[in-house]
Amino acid sequence: MSTKTSDAVSYKELGLSNSRELFKKAIDGKYAIPGYNFNNMEQLQAIIIGCAKSNSPVILQVSKGARKYANSTLLRYMAMGAVQMALKDYGSNIPIVLHLDHGDSFETCKSCIDYGFSSVMIDGSALSFEDNIAVTKKVVEYAHPRDVSVEGELGVLAGIEDEVSHEKSSYTNPDDVEEFVKRTGVDSLAISIGTSHGAFKFKVKPGEKPPPLRFDILEEIERRIPGFPIVLHGSSSVIPKYVDMINEYGGKLEGTCGVPEDQLRKATKSAVCKINIDSDGRLAVTAMIRKVLAEQPGQFDPRKYLGPAREELIKMIIHKNEEVLGSAGKA
Repeated sequence: MSTKTSDAVSYKELGLSNSRELFKKAIDGKYAIPGYNFNNMEQLQAIIIGCAKSNSPVILQVSKGARKYANSTLLRYMAMGAVQMALKDYGSNIPIVLHLDHGDSFETCKSCIDYGFSSVMIDGSALSFEDNIAVTKKVVEYAHPRDVSVEGELGVLAGIEDEVSHEKSSYTNPDDVEEFVKRTGVDSLAISIGTSHGAFKFKVKPGEKPPPLRFDILEEIERRIPGFPIVLHGSSSVIPKYVDMINEYGGKLEGTCGVPEDQLRKATKSAVCKINIDSDGRLAVTAMIRKVLAEQPGQFDPRKYLGPAREELIKMIIHKNEEVLGSAGKA
């Protein structure tokens, strides 16, 4: 969709926040801000309610596919409504960022900025180093005059998430980070240290644990760019109780495996100040919908199965903020 200049709006008019100051506080406070993806109203409500109740700052993440699904115009007003909902219904003035997850081009990033996003990610990780720098720098040059923050990426995560699909991962090379950050001017950097997209992150045998994150790479990156905001994508833990529930009520998810929560807790003590969680939210919602429809096969009112799904997602978000990310009470 092309964006007319007259349609452009600043995120500040929507009551949204920029992520730069939030990242500084998170690094100093040794916690990570949650980046929760959403695709519909119930997911958005759950994220806002869960973060308001746990007094956590939040980054609302929208992929290119989610933006197309929800409608770019509607998203603008959903974000504005989310801010008002937190404030008026829950008395909570938590900082809320609207972020483009895995922007695939300058044009996509520009469109989101013009539609009121306060943060965008340009994912040039599959490009050559020089091409990645070029497209990232172009986005930064458009975003920064509008006070919009930009996330870049070095290294490739395996797995599938919406339009993002890679069979193999490649760890971030610490030798590249200093030059990339300096030449692009990005505000944060997504790195690859062993996380993965989707619900099938690792191939492990029954009883085996997934491989630990490469904290040695993270430590070297921190040494090269001290105090610079680092982002972890693909950080759902693929919570077993939701996988079991899905399978119990007619689903088929076999061999799923995620990032252990204790690994993520450890990462928050470093310069990792934003952790992305998408699959866990999808699993919680799907598990409850399957349970309700299996137990009430005559049910056809969407509120009767989307409502319980929303409530379960609220519980999961509060758990993540309090026990994993450490962001509860930090708003």
